[in-house]
Amino acid sequence: MATDPYDLITMGRIGVDLYPLQTGVPLARVETFGKFLGGSPANVAVAAARLGRRTALITRTGADPFGAYLHQELRAFGVDDRWVTPVEAYPTPLTFCEIFPPDDFPLYFYRQPKAPDLEIHRHELDLAAVADARVFWMTGTGLSAEPSRSATLAALAARSSGASRGGASPGEVSPDGASPGDVSPGGVSPGGVSPGGASPGGARGAGPAGYAAAPDGRITVFDLDWRPMFWSGADEARPHYAAALRHATVAVGNVDECEIATGEREPYAAARALLDAGVRLAVVKRGPGGVLAMTADGRTADVPPVPVEVVNGLGAGDAFGGALCHGLLAGWDPATAVRYANAAGAIVASRLACSSAMPFPDEVAALLDGTPAAARAEGGRP
Repeated sequence: MATDPYDLITMGRIGVDLYPLQTGVPLARVETFGKFLGGSPANVAVAAARLGRRTALITRTGADPFGAYLHQELRAFGVDDRWVTPVEAYPTPLTFCEIFPPDDFPLYFYRQPKAPDLEIHRHELDLAAVADARVFWMTGTGLSAEPSRSATLAALAARSSGASRGGASPGEVSPDGASPGDVSPGGVSPGGVSPGGASPGGARGAGPAGYAAAPDGRITVFDLDWRPMFWSGADEARPHYAAALRHATVAVGNVDECEIATGEREPYAAARALLDAGVRLAVVKRGPGGVLAMTADGRTADVPPVPVEVVNGLGAGDAFGGALCHGLLAGWDPATAVRYANAAGAIVASRLACSSAMPFPDEVAALLDGTPAAARAEGGRP
């Protein structure tokens, strides 16, 4: 029903990605570009929508043709854009990149004099919908300037206040006593097949993963999302990161981002520090070293990466995030959820674009079954 809580609401950055259609060429020599929906929270919402989740985005664009384009794209991807509003004073941001596979993808943000997505005001938020969403996803960039910072913290406070009117009750939360080697709370084994025969791409499970949720069953994700160009320095960011962590149930970041949030860079120490800060699930991305997931109830999953031929690594983390939300909503155990998210990220890394490259469930299932990501077309399906 349309009045049911959203599976996922994301909040924060949006813009237009203008990516070179040639790889291994510096921007000064690029002749043609592709235009794509961009911005990490927008991409996460798209990724989860492609996996069958009901998603919405809270952000702002310029009152210009690029803003109209972003609305068009969000709707085409199945993301509810009702909370995407225009700002007359500022243009829609643009982001350029250079593509030097396998691991060099410089980004150039054009967000001056100020990005519209930093003009989100608290009084504009539908706090009831935010509170009711099964998963809420926010980012470190949203904390970098006012009024977005206060609005983001208000949304987090609504999540932790217990104000939900339509979300899952504690009785709907899946049990969280399974060990890493057991069948997950949602009924999906680490091998990827549920008792009913469905792969993780198609199984929704019995309810949200209790190990990642608040007592009322809702999951609040803090994407640590450290972008140094948006801050004067790490010392400015740290108190705001600490404030957000007090409301989050899940934290996701690479080792650089974890260091900003906790002062710890070693993955296991960083994960423990995030748990000490109050989250129930810490996810530490280690690039070629894979992903570490650690829970407050004592489970640890150390999941290797999925090998692919990298075309453009940008957007892989957003695919990971949307797929992680999908797995947590399905009630999968940490190893299964992270393995699935790794596969989704790998597929996007093997493609040029970000938003349009987000995989469908059958594509993730195929990669987990051993089909090379490069064997599938860009974007998966029309």
